[in-house]
Amino acid sequence: MLFFIPTQSDAGTAIVPVSKTVEDAPESPEAIALQIRLDEIKAMDFSTMSSTERKQLRKEVRDIKSELREIGGGVYISVGAILIIILLLVILL
Repeated sequence: MLFFIPTQSDAGTAIVPVSKTVEDAPESPEAIALQIRLDEIKAMDFSTMSSTERKQLRKEVRDIKSELREIGGGVYISVGAILIIILLLVILL
């Protein structure tokens, strides 16, 4: 017969350090030009601009960032997905 005795475990409270990786700079000429434009926009003085100009710049920044994400590509796998993949590999092999 199996008995279940509830006890406190430290497994749920363990803190796992996560290392962050610095995003690699894009290498294509288009990506470099877009990054330079973003730097120019960040260096601008917004206090002298009208609200329509600021709106246009915000839209341009959003467009540039989305283009940079498309150029960068890459595959992002969550920690849970990695654990499931490892578990499946252990079970199957």
